[in-house]
Amino acid sequence: MPEGDTVFAAAARLRAGLGGRVLESTDFRIPSLATADLSGREVSAVRSVGKHLLIDVAESRPGAGDAVSIHSHLKMEGAWHVHPRGQRWRRPAYQARAVLRTADHEAVGFDLGVLELLADPDAALAYLGPDLLADDFDREEAIRRLASRPDDTIGAALLDQRLIAGIGNVFRSEICFLRRVLPTRPVREVDLGPVVDLSRRLLWANRLRSARTTTGNTSPNARMWVYGRHGRLCRRCATPVKRGELESPGGERSIYWCPRCQI
Repeated sequence: MPEGDTVFAAAARLRAGLGGRVLESTDFRIPSLATADLSGREVSAVRSVGKHLLIDVAESRPGAGDAVSIHSHLKMEGAWHVHPRGQRWRRPAYQARAVLRTADHEAVGFDLGVLELLADPDAALAYLGPDLLADDFDREEAIRRLASRPDDTIGAALLDQRLIAGIGNVFRSEICFLRRVLPTRPVREVDLGPVVDLSRRLLWANRLRSARTTTGNTSPNARMWVYGRHGRLCRRCATPVKRGELESPGGERSIYWCPRCQI
């Protein structure tokens, strides 16, 4: 499931394949961008902001003032693949939403939940809370924003990208478990500093891993403490893990917890 670590890794791959290179051709396969053409322009930067990915493209000529960013959000099924030109795609062509080609590499965005061109991406994403994977992550601002919603459940607050950016459904279950906090506990009853610190550590540790783990074990059946383990025994106390639905930004989302370890 794409979360901040997944998007950070995708940005790193895109940066390696496209960064500083000229786009020989661009093919946007959605109606709103059907006539867009960024060929001949240089990719000046590739960066992630929470769960959002930005490919910054320089102006068409010096002084033209039309630099843009290709903004994408993976949502649930999206992915960016980068490979040498001519290599066979790993997903069906009908799923492709953007194809960017340089002299030697090709980047294909599949099933992107959001795809658009932004003239001022920083302004468009200014509503986001502090990015957990940013070099200049503002810990105190993250705590302040979370604390500003005292009556929200901590499980819902961790998913609210306006408060803190990068956490998705997997990490929020794992963070609450590791902090021994029920996801339904109100924010006002939670020690937020350690929650924020743990959130940053977990995402940072996984930002370039091919297989996400919160336990430190990369074996396929040992990577998570509670997420996806409904009915299986808690790795700490051997109590069966519970699964439920929690009202969250965007609607109800599944949540996993240990009824003995978390209070």
